[in-house]
Amino acid sequence: MTALNPVLDRLDKNLDQSLDRLFDLLKIKSISTDPAFSADCRKAAEWLVADLKSIGFDASVRDTPGHPMVVAHHDGPAGAPHVLFYGHYDVQPVDPLNLWHDDPFAPAMKEIEPGRKVITGRGSADDKGQLMTFVEACRAWKAEHGSLPCRITILFEGEEESGSPSLKPFLDANAEELKADFALVCDTGMWDRETPAISTALRGLVGEEIVIKAANRDLHSGEFGGAAANPIRILARILADIHDETGRVTIPGFYDGVEETPSQVLKSWEALGETAETFLGPIGLSVPAGEKGRSVLELVWARPTAEFNGINGGYTGKGFKTVIAAEASAKVSFRLVHKQDPDKIRAAFRKFVESRLPADCSVEFHPHGGSPAIQLSYDSPFLTKAKNALSDEWPKPAVMIAMGGSIPIVGDFQNFLGMESLLVGYGLSDDRIHSPNEKYDLSSFHKGQRSWARILDALTR
Repeated sequence: MTALNPVLDRLDKNLDQSLDRLFDLLKIKSISTDPAFSADCRKAAEWLVADLKSIGFDASVRDTPGHPMVVAHHDGPAGAPHVLFYGHYDVQPVDPLNLWHDDPFAPAMKEIEPGRKVITGRGSADDKGQLMTFVEACRAWKAEHGSLPCRITILFEGEEESGSPSLKPFLDANAEELKADFALVCDTGMWDRETPAISTALRGLVGEEIVIKAANRDLHSGEFGGAAANPIRILARILADIHDETGRVTIPGFYDGVEETPSQVLKSWEALGETAETFLGPIGLSVPAGEKGRSVLELVWARPTAEFNGINGGYTGKGFKTVIAAEASAKVSFRLVHKQDPDKIRAAFRKFVESRLPADCSVEFHPHGGSPAIQLSYDSPFLTKAKNALSDEWPKPAVMIAMGGSIPIVGDFQNFLGMESLLVGYGLSDDRIHSPNEKYDLSSFHKGQRSWARILDALTR
């Protein structure tokens, strides 16, 4: 019998107790964006520290200018790898509350279809349920063997849902303490309910708000129409110029650093069976709007984008008002891939806008964050071991996927700690994270615990 088997058996036997612990954590209203819940955020951090101490971790609450961090350490056998596990205990606001079927901070178990039970409540999937899968795996290892299979450092953040303002300074100040052989990040998901996934690429992000100004006040469109510059029309033309008829971005230098995805990777994505119909159909669409001639998975996983997230100007209330606005604004975001430089993309975009400004008009730019894309090595030995371990646990073999979104912490681990990350999580696309009625499948929570136990075992071989 291997060391792993009794750990898996214990996780099965103690599932109910692990659910009780998760429910206790889910009841804490750790909403990081609202100062009214600051005490709850600290309460969640203190709860996690107490729980980790009960397993034998040297755990502590670390104060920051914002919400506290949780840092914990546990020794492992000589020569075993040292891993840093990351998750976040803060959650999104629950508004609009009237759309929830139940109290978002009164977690419960529900059967949403025959044989499918889910855990309900804010934070169940993002990220309390996810991080507790790892903690429970550690608990079972300690209970069975009195030790852990490798050296483990844990970092739980309390500001992920509010922009992580304290994270980079904290990593910089505590780099020596936190540095490990590699990081484990659980804030990701599976391909489907039966197929686990390892994310090997993340798109980067650049956010910009632009404000076009013309006249020194709003104007009557009958009195000044046709003679005065109209910021809304100017802004609309500039935004329209950003894409050509094939969906490509026209900003000069935008594709610098963008590489073609290897053919073998594209073939592996094609084998997943995702089509334009299956991807877009559930949201009421059917035709991909990005670059022509590319699959939907390539568009969202491996190609850069320019998207307009909000536009404002003039009178937008009820009724009608014939006015030429003095200014118009738009929020624009760029998702980056491969070696695109966020600073160069921002500069190129601003130059693109400025070159299209007519006489008498000015522009203001307001940056909203920026991070590079992350591409992890496909031949990492840690990745191969984790993939095999996951495949042993789930009905279908693990697949390697990319993510269209951004997880800046992965880049921070590379830049501040010199570590690559292994991105493994058990969330599903229907978990309704950030939305009312968030849930986490019971199978994700249970088999997630077993999966981490398998991964910890595999990493030490």
